[in-house]
Amino acid sequence: MSFTLATWNINSVRLREGLVARLMREEAPDVLCLQECKSPVESIPFESFRALGYEHMVARGQKGYNGVAIFSKIPMEEAGAGDYANLGHARHVAGRLANGVTVHNFYVPAGGDVPDREVNEKFGQKLDYLTHMRDEFAAKAPERAILVGDLNIAPREDDVWSHKQLLKIVSHTPIEVEHLDAVMKAGNWVDVTRQDIPEGLLYSWWSYRAKDWSAADKGRRLDHIWATADIAGAASGSRILRDVRGWEQPSDHAPVFATFDL
Repeated sequence: MSFTLATWNINSVRLREGLVARLMREEAPDVLCLQECKSPVESIPFESFRALGYEHMVARGQKGYNGVAIFSKIPMEEAGAGDYANLGHARHVAGRLANGVTVHNFYVPAGGDVPDREVNEKFGQKLDYLTHMRDEFAAKAPERAILVGDLNIAPREDDVWSHKQLLKIVSHTPIEVEHLDAVMKAGNWVDVTRQDIPEGLLYSWWSYRAKDWSAADKGRRLDHIWATADIAGAASGSRILRDVRGWEQPSDHAPVFATFDL
C-alpha cells in the first residue's frame, strides 16, 4: 500500500478553509495533518473536506488556539491524544490507518521569545512538553508509526537561514535541539525529510514580518515528518511546497510531504 502524507500548520482552518481545499484538490495527499486549527472540533469544516474525498477525521480542538486534525482518504480510527506537560492544550491527536500505521500529529508549544525558563514560563512549558514526549516514547517504544507536525524547532544548522545568528533565538537554541534529539532517540524515530534530502538549506516557515519573505528567504524548518526505524526505509519523495507560502492570505508555514510504500 502506497500513500502520501502531508503536514501543515494552517494557522486557522476556518479562515483558510479555501487553501486547505485547494491543497486537497491540487496535491491530493492521502493523509493531511493540520496544526494550529484554532477551532473547536465541531466547527472544523469537515463536510467541505469530506466532499473532496477525505471521509475520515480525528481531531482535538479549542476555540481560538492550538488544535490538531488528521484528514484521511484511507480508513482511519482514532488512536488517542496526549496532554503532554499537562497544559490542557489541544496539541496532539493520533489516528491508526487501515494498514496498521499510527500517525501522531503534534503541535509543540512555540516557547515565547526569551530562551530562559526562569523568566519565560512558555519556554519552560516547551521544554517540559518535549520531556514528556521523550518519556512516553521511552516507556513504550512505538512501532509502525509516523510522527508529524509543527515541532517548533529547527534542529540542524542548515534548517535555518543563519545558524550563528539564531543560536540564541527560540526554535534553534542548543537546549531545544537537545530536547528534540532526546525525543527522537527515545522513540527510535528517523527524520524522513532529511533522510530523503540530506544536504542543503531547507525551510518550511517564513515570518509574516518580512515584506518580501521569498526574496529575504530567512526561513526555518519547523515542520517535520518522522517515522519509526521499522518503516522509515519505506519513505520517499519528501518535499516542501514552498510556493504555498505565496498563496493569497497564506499561513506562514508551507506543507511538508512524504510518500510511504508499505
